[in-house]
Amino acid sequence: MASQTIKIQYLDESIPKLTYVGGKSDWIDLAAAETVTLKAGEFRLIHLGVAMKLPEGYEAHIAPRSSTFKNYGILQANSVGVVDSSYCGANDWWKMPVYATRDVIIEKGSRIAQFRIMEIQPTLTFVEGALDGADRGGFGSTGI
Repeated sequence: MASQTIKIQYLDESIPKLTYVGGKSDWIDLAAAETVTLKAGEFRLIHLGVAMKLPEGYEAHIAPRSSTFKNYGILQANSVGVVDSSYCGANDWWKMPVYATRDVIIEKGSRIAQFRIMEIQPTLTFVEGALDGADRGGFGSTGI
């Protein structure tokens, strides 16, 4: 895959600069850009401190880090976030919608999310008709 350049705007100087280490991980960490106090059952959009102009034909997928639930008891409310290349204005800040399962304080700078850049889906055409592939037994039938 060819290298891509992404223009990035940080909320302020305290936001850690994003770095990508090719070969180590395809995902890049994102941190809370504010200290957030949540009570169990509360919803909040946590500011991630960045806005980006993605290359045309690409989108970003944002997900919690593997330790986020264990450390903070928060769930990403939309399971995975998708940022398309048109979300690139000066006020199009990336945020993480979270639901708290317990009372928690998330300190500014805590790494709570991660993202990767993906090519967008190609143009698709759907053709209606009966399927003739091998039947695998339906949803949930493997691994029993």
